[in-house]
Amino acid sequence: MNAGELAEALRAAVREQRFDETPDAMLGGAALTHPPSIDLAVAAFMPGRAPVWANVLFSREHPQGLVADISADAGPVRNVHFLADQTDAQLNSIAWRPHSDWSRLSWRSLGGAGAPLRFVAPYPASLLKLMVAVGVARLVDAGAVVWDEALSYQGEVREVRDWGLDMIAQSSNQATSALVSLLHAWGAIRRDAGGEVHNELHQLFEAQGLPTLRLANTRADGGWGNGAGSGVGQIQMTAWDTLRLLWLLDEQAPPPPWLPPGAPPLLSAASRARLRGWLDAQGLHTLLSSGLLAGLPGWVPGLDARLPAGWLQADGTARVAGETYPGDLRALAARATLRFAHKTGTTENYASDAGIVQGIAPARRHYLIALLSNLGSRYAPHPLCASTWRLPALGAAIDRYLSARMESA
Repeated sequence: MNAGELAEALRAAVREQRFDETPDAMLGGAALTHPPSIDLAVAAFMPGRAPVWANVLFSREHPQGLVADISADAGPVRNVHFLADQTDAQLNSIAWRPHSDWSRLSWRSLGGAGAPLRFVAPYPASLLKLMVAVGVARLVDAGAVVWDEALSYQGEVREVRDWGLDMIAQSSNQATSALVSLLHAWGAIRRDAGGEVHNELHQLFEAQGLPTLRLANTRADGGWGNGAGSGVGQIQMTAWDTLRLLWLLDEQAPPPPWLPPGAPPLLSAASRARLRGWLDAQGLHTLLSSGLLAGLPGWVPGLDARLPAGWLQADGTARVAGETYPGDLRALAARATLRFAHKTGTTENYASDAGIVQGIAPARRHYLIALLSNLGSRYAPHPLCASTWRLPALGAAIDRYLSARMESA
């Protein structure tokens, strides 16, 4: 398997799902008006071999999918000009409405200006919480914060580590706001006269060669959504830079080739282990992996990832983020063949999932995967679903391809 073969396999896997036929609730269940935007990246790690990676992107402008041009050292994408998502004057997401006309919208550059191809980068939804977690971990590593110190937010007092676990493992928005307020309190992000004047996360991500990771215009009170003047168009991630951020968090990954030899680590070993633990504890297996949804009608399996036992109830149902998921999921969790340490994100207009995949013995494959899309909950077939069943089907297809090439390597 080489980069070209992987890229073509990813393109084929996306096309086979016929995303253009996905029912859209905004159209009364008719197929969506435009082919969706999907940004998908994978990096495979095989013992004794160089890593293999690829990034493919689909949109209404590239319905057959384009392949990102990435240098031999896994640097930034070179042939794509990424454009920032946007809202209207009422702070509503507008690019993904059924009949949105992109030719009438004014686009702002996110990264790669001057590249020959363009791609509108969908809002990452709660995948953004991975960036917040890294920012807090940097404060800990700098000695400004300790994990077990009390942090009060809106009348609730919890230890920093507990806020962090809830932010990642069950995507708590309250926990995210608490930790965003902490970043402001310690000066990692500063505002003046109503605008952002200092952002250490942006400096960090740029120094790490990850220019499309942006957590802009959040507020000192913890606000990070559209209503706070942040959110869509201000907070951005692309699949390739998200994957490379995970690469820096994966203790078993080879050294990042895009950074100079001997470059200091993104986080201390202890902080990296803590964030990895939070990702491992993920309860929301609802997108590329779908084990949490196995009790729903029409269930489509995704990555065969283990649902952590802590979410399972005595009768085998699961309770995550205030929702009860039906079915007896215990047997499915017990026979899973993969660990998927990941973060998901879903809103009405967006769905994303990114993480570290590792086989449970005797399986041994190890790869990173990141997906961002505009296929949010308005395309879901059931209220407990995060998106269309086509996304877990895509996850399963990618894993089948990689299993066939990595397990026998």
